[in-house]
Amino acid sequence: MTEWVDDDRTARDAVLARVRRALGRDSSDTQATIEADAYIAAHGHGPRPAMPGDLRARFITRATDMSSTVESIASLADVPRAISRYLDALAGGDGAVSRAGVCWPEFRDLDWQAAGLAIEARPTAGMDRLGITGCFCAIAETGTILITSSATTPTASALLPDTHVAVVRANRIVSGMEEAFAMVRNEIGAMPRALNFISGPSRTGDIEQTIVLGAHGPFRVHLLVVG
Repeated sequence: MTEWVDDDRTARDAVLARVRRALGRDSSDTQATIEADAYIAAHGHGPRPAMPGDLRARFITRATDMSSTVESIASLADVPRAISRYLDALAGGDGAVSRAGVCWPEFRDLDWQAAGLAIEARPTAGMDRLGITGCFCAIAETGTILITSSATTPTASALLPDTHVAVVRANRIVSGMEEAFAMVRNEIGAMPRALNFISGPSRTGDIEQTIVLGAHGPFRVHLLVVG
């Protein structure tokens, strides 16, 4: 079994401990954190666009606007077959597409072999063409998914492969970034080392203002909305 090691939190804690020592503060003093959380909770949001009641439909529309492709599925067990169908469609239009790749550990027990896929539950080493991840939550306003860094959610698997497939749980779709940040604070507590907001494939318009996909990351992003 692959051992997942996360040194990010240890390094972060060491840096913050040095800062506290320099400020002459006791590491057990949580008053500053309490005050900061109270300020954030009391701070009102600025003007925001009206959102529909159906956040799921809104998310799918906006994700499609951002050049992601989206399929709705009933359960996690449907993920391998859905990815197989997606890759078959790509192969029909773009030539050979790799059916081997990596996934987050939460998906290691899905029946990849039955779907004709060779998926390993490990972080990418940089040469994998397909990366399968989940997401912490999704944002209906912009069609964005949020990935938090941790040992069990290696972000490279979403950023390095040519094709990124992300599993989005419908009950984790929120209205906007304000709700996404509140969810991170409530469920994780301390901010992770990195928050990655992904809105469709990587792109650039630097050359003659022509949009080119896959400039700094995946050429394509496919979202599987579960539930």
